[in-house]
Parts: sequence; C-alpha cells; structure tokens
Amino acid sequence: MREVIINGVRVRPGQSVNIELPIAKLPTHTLIDLPIFIRSAKEPGPTVLISGGVHGDEINGVVTAKKILEEFDHGLSLQKGTLIFIPLVNIYGFLSNSRTFPDGRDLNRSFPGSKKGSLASRIAFILSEEIIPQIDYGIDFHTGGRMLSNHPQIRVDFKDKVGVELAKAFGTHYVVPSKHIDKSFRKTAFKARKHLLVFEGGESMRLDNYAIEEGILGTKRLLNHLEMIEAYHEKKETIVLKDSEWIRAKASGIFYSSVKLGDFVKKGEILARISDPYGQVVVPIKATTNGHIIGLNNNPVINVGDALIHLGKE
Repeated sequence: MREVIINGVRVRPGQSVNIELPIAKLPTHTLIDLPIFIRSAKEPGPTVLISGGVHGDEINGVVTAKKILEEFDHGLSLQKGTLIFIPLVNIYGFLSNSRTFPDGRDLNRSFPGSKKGSLASRIAFILSEEIIPQIDYGIDFHTGGRMLSNHPQIRVDFKDKVGVELAKAFGTHYVVPSKHIDKSFRKTAFKARKHLLVFEGGESMRLDNYAIEEGILGTKRLLNHLEMIEAYHEKKETIVLKDSEWIRAKASGIFYSSVKLGDFVKKGEILARISDPYGQVVVPIKATTNGHIIGLNNNPVINVGDALIHLGKE
C-alpha cells in the first residue's frame, strides 16, 4: 500500500481524512471545491477509488458512492488498504442538472486534461495528476442517459484481464464488453496501469433504488475479493456477454415496449410496437438475435433511428 498524498495532504495508515480540493470559481466568484474522502486501514492493501457524478445528471452514482461512504463511517470495517471516495466529480453539471460542463464539454472525453485548458479539461487534469497516481483499482458509477435505463452491469475492456477478473468479482447481473474510449477517465487510468471499472445502472435524473443497491453490494463483493473487508455477500449469477447492440426505431411514433430490463429474448420475438397517434399504423420491433435486455428507452414518443432496446449477446 502506497502512502496517499493528495493536494499536499499526507494520509497515513489508519487515518480518515476529508480533503476539499479547490478547482475553480463560479462567475459569482463563489469558490468550488472538490470534496474527497479518504478512509485508510492500518494494514497494508490496495488503494481503491469509488467515484460518481462524472456526468452531473447521473444522480444514482452520486448516491451509491455516498451510501458506501456512509457505511464505512458508521460501522463497516476496512481491514486492509485505502478507499478514496469522490461521490460527486462534476459539480458544475450537478448544479445545472446537466451531463456536461457549462461550455458543453463532456468531462469523460477530456482526459488527461490540461492545466490551462477548458474547465472540463482542468478538472480532468486534477484527477489525472492527483487521483489516478494514488490508486490501484477503481469503480466509477454511471447511469443511462435521459429516458434510457440500464440494467445493473459492469463495463470493461476485455483486453484488460485484471479488469475482467474484478468485474466478475463485482458480481452484478452482466459483464459487458466495452472498449476503452479515447480521452476517457477509464482509458487514462489504464494507460497508467490502473484498472477502473464502469458500473451502469438506472437512468439520469432518476433515483433507482435497485440499481443503487446493486452498486453497493457489488462494491462490497469486490472489496471482499481484494481482502479489504470480510465476506458476507453472496454473488449473483453474473452473465459475461460477448457483444451488444442497440435495436433502433424503424419508424417514428408512440413506443410500446412488451419487455423489461433483464429479460432473455429469442431471435424474431416481438419486443415492442410503434404506432402512430391515431392507431392507423403499427410497426412491430423484433429481436435481431437471442439475447438479454440490458438497456431500454423509457420515452414513449420516439423518432425514426432512436435507440430503443439494448440487446446483450452471450
């Protein structure tokens, strides 16, 4: 276990330290700090990052990270290593109910960032310089987009063998192959030989209690796998998918889904229907292959080409 040093603050084994890292000011000159919570055991072990809110409107992830922190602050014992909690990374997006920063930039496409770049780039630079060097592993909590719900899943690049092992240890419903995306938090961490898992569950601007609970339980299973906490949570049956695809709308209209998240469907099965507002035209949506429903559009009014159903293939 390396000694954790963030913004010049040294955290020794057995300490609990809260740091407020200054990042910028609002136009009102109100200072914005990035709160970071560090919980360290006396025994050496890995350093794990638990983060949420990289996209400011993905509130599920913020609450998941917050609840895990609360458990460690109210009785859950850390046996080994260090946990770094950043429940809310994108404070600007959170304040405006937005995925992005005020200039429209996506923090998760701004890494490794720059000290003199855009606001998003400056935050990415702080994470790249102050946080990534400190950790061994991480879990970054995300949700689907507006009106798009994800069934609890871990996304990992299958080239990252350690990441795949950690994803299986997390033990939620699905492990979904997801290549590292350029300028993302995950790819920047991987380049530094750190292993960052992405958890997806629920949708943005909605609290999904089931997805939150799955995130909490999976984190505990992972920390137990790393021998950082004692075991007491059984694994779910985790399905490792080989591929996934979105089924898109072939027509515009009113979307009626006849499946739900987690369902297994067979090729040719009718999954949904699209009708015009007058009942004169009905277009069936069929499964293109056997697979699992891992994502679903909750918007009843859709346009041709919209992503409707995310199908994961074993």
